[in-house]
Amino acid sequence: MMLKSPELPDCRYLSPPVMVRPANPTPKHTLYLSNLDDQNFLRFSIKYVFLFEKGVSLCNLKRSLAIVLEHYYPFAGRLRVCGGGASRSEFDRKLEVECNGEGAVFAEGFMDLTAEEFLRMADTPNRSWRKLLYRFETLGFLDIPPLVLQVTNLRCGGMILCTGINHCLSDGVGTSQFLHAWAHLTSKPNLPLPIIPFHFRHVFKPRNPLHVTFHHPQYSKTTPSNNHILLNLLRSLPLRPVSVVFSGADILRLKRRCTPSLKCTSFEALAAHTWQSWLHSLATAAVISPLPPSLLINLLFSVNVRRHMHLPEPPSGFYGNAFVLACAQSTVKDLTANATVGNIHHSVTLVQQAKAAVTEEYVRSVVDMLDDRNVRTDMSATLVISQWSKLGLEDLDFGEGKPIHMGPLASDIYCLFLPVSGDLSAVRVLVSVPECVAHKFEYYMKGCCYTDHEDEHTINNIINSSNNSNGQQNGFI
Repeated sequence: MMLKSPELPDCRYLSPPVMVRPANPTPKHTLYLSNLDDQNFLRFSIKYVFLFEKGVSLCNLKRSLAIVLEHYYPFAGRLRVCGGGASRSEFDRKLEVECNGEGAVFAEGFMDLTAEEFLRMADTPNRSWRKLLYRFETLGFLDIPPLVLQVTNLRCGGMILCTGINHCLSDGVGTSQFLHAWAHLTSKPNLPLPIIPFHFRHVFKPRNPLHVTFHHPQYSKTTPSNNHILLNLLRSLPLRPVSVVFSGADILRLKRRCTPSLKCTSFEALAAHTWQSWLHSLATAAVISPLPPSLLINLLFSVNVRRHMHLPEPPSGFYGNAFVLACAQSTVKDLTANATVGNIHHSVTLVQQAKAAVTEEYVRSVVDMLDDRNVRTDMSATLVISQWSKLGLEDLDFGEGKPIHMGPLASDIYCLFLPVSGDLSAVRVLVSVPECVAHKFEYYMKGCCYTDHEDEHTINNIINSSNNSNGQQNGFI
């Protein structure tokens, strides 16, 4: 349950959505999806929202979309289950892409809203944002085309572009590559694509025989019952999106908590800090049923493995899923204790170790393990961080300027690191947490911005005050 925030007005569709097909005939064949593509964890669409101050001609967008689909023709195909026949569930069967040129869905609408009005509410998505992407109410996952697009024109002459791109076909790097190719063909129709897409996924085929050489705690066939405590907590309480912007100076202060004994990247520092703040705030929401101190909490984050693979490596232009989930683990006791004293050294070290573990052999081991269709990503006691801030999506330009906002269509218990338009060094952290701990989580996150004991003492007083009021209001002691 997501609590309400300012809602968008209704979207008025100017006409029924159309199917945009490739401009010229494309190859007709079946595209193999690797085990990295075809994870149950990825059976959804990546939904991006872009806000532009000035709209782009719909005719030009459709024309260039038809041309880019000629190059990225699998996006104009349809997902299907391999082999056909009866099955217990589509989730038990491997998927492939039927490259048939059926096309992408393109919807256009109008909303009585200005870009400035949307920008004021853009940090915290809510359910009303679903109006920004055409919905297939009665269709299942396999029946929805891999690419669904909607342009919503605004009262001020601006526009919102929302994209739904099936994650089984592409990862974040690949979706950015595709969207930039579309923008390039819109604004520079006479110039060739700067990157030629490579469609085939054979580099990530499993070995024969299969050889799982690592322990992968982020995957499981069965989940220990006590691990469900945290997941059940998140499912049982009303959620509220929390958005926190970290300037370059804020991130530098955070990194200094690890020096001089430990050097770390901005991502490592922010991921570690977010992990600790998230768990520390959730632990207080479980006072009726306390989290066991020995409970292992996972932090999962994607690692792009395009440069990890050798002989052969994924060719330039590869837009399929080329990432694995790195896993850092720590106990409730250690994470909360370090969060209390503001020390991220412990969690940064774990993040660095998880990153370092991702070698070519580690990737091969994951691919082989995922050949077992019963293996699932273990989400029971887990925070997942997805980094969108380094994909270049804030630079998408269809010829009328870059977006003044870029973000997701919805906020979830998955955590996103998002770009901040106009500030390359800043990162916006967005995640939904239980309403009863939202203020506390936000204050823990912002605590790194305070540099002296007096300011830290002030923020701790604010946290304690917020704890008391929230606890009384929501029935927590």
